[in-house]
Amino acid sequence: MDKQPKLLDMSRMRDILAPHFMQLSEDVYFSNELALIHGREQLFQLIWKQRPPFIINDHRMGIIIGGECEVNFNLVDRHVTAGTLMYLGPGTIINPIRFSNDFEVQGIGLFADFPMPFTTGQFPSAFNGQVRDFQLPVSNEDSQTFRDIHDSIWRLVHQPDYHRPTVSSLVAALMHHCDHLFHQQADRLAITRSREQTIFDRFIQLVNQHCCEQHQITYYADRMCLTERYLGTVIRQASGVTAKQWIDRALITYAKTQLLHTDKTVAQISNEMNFPNPSFFSKYFKRITQMTPLSFVNAHR
Repeated sequence: MDKQPKLLDMSRMRDILAPHFMQLSEDVYFSNELALIHGREQLFQLIWKQRPPFIINDHRMGIIIGGECEVNFNLVDRHVTAGTLMYLGPGTIINPIRFSNDFEVQGIGLFADFPMPFTTGQFPSAFNGQVRDFQLPVSNEDSQTFRDIHDSIWRLVHQPDYHRPTVSSLVAALMHHCDHLFHQQADRLAITRSREQTIFDRFIQLVNQHCCEQHQITYYADRMCLTERYLGTVIRQASGVTAKQWIDRALITYAKTQLLHTDKTVAQISNEMNFPNPSFFSKYFKRITQMTPLSFVNAHR
């Protein structure tokens, strides 16, 4: 079996959708730098067939304008409904669970080599890598602003020899708009969110960023300036799941993605994930999943 890398980057999405471009011409646009989507349930079913979970390496922003979906983003289950602004950044792990028949999203994706329209120090902080993903409710007015900018970009890129600096400026405006809404929501949450929830959110963020290198709760407690015992207690109270189980979930999700969607060997994955040796990694994987890595791959062929 030819197992080429199947990260769900924009190039891969373009390849998946290419045979359907005639039917999707009013819903999808791809160039070498960006993608625009006015996607409905049919489009996401095409993506879903590619065997999630997926990893992306680019920036994606969108407004849910109809229906609902259930998706696991970076270990956390989300129920997303109409009126939600979504951002998915590089390194995000996506595991779709369910889309309603009337699900509809309007969004934009920037290829990994898209020339970001910002000078040094001016990059909107919501997109600088500290936040891997977010989903937040927005007002009808703010949702319409997103859609108006998106529509302007859509019209421009469909013009012959469109003016790239104008498109770049509109992308910057869209990112600034999302950044503003993100920080506005963060300020509101800071007032009402409990200390325990804040600790949990920070822990999950760190686990998503460092689980491959750091497998022990001690590292995360030190990063958060907390005792290991206190952090473990807070995580269990906030989520009903132990801190070690969250770390295991992150490791196993990453390992499954590498096994299914790359041509790396078990030894390569074991080394990349900082396990002492492939045998140790295989025993760990079997203890969590009840299957060896090779049995897992064979079961999903």
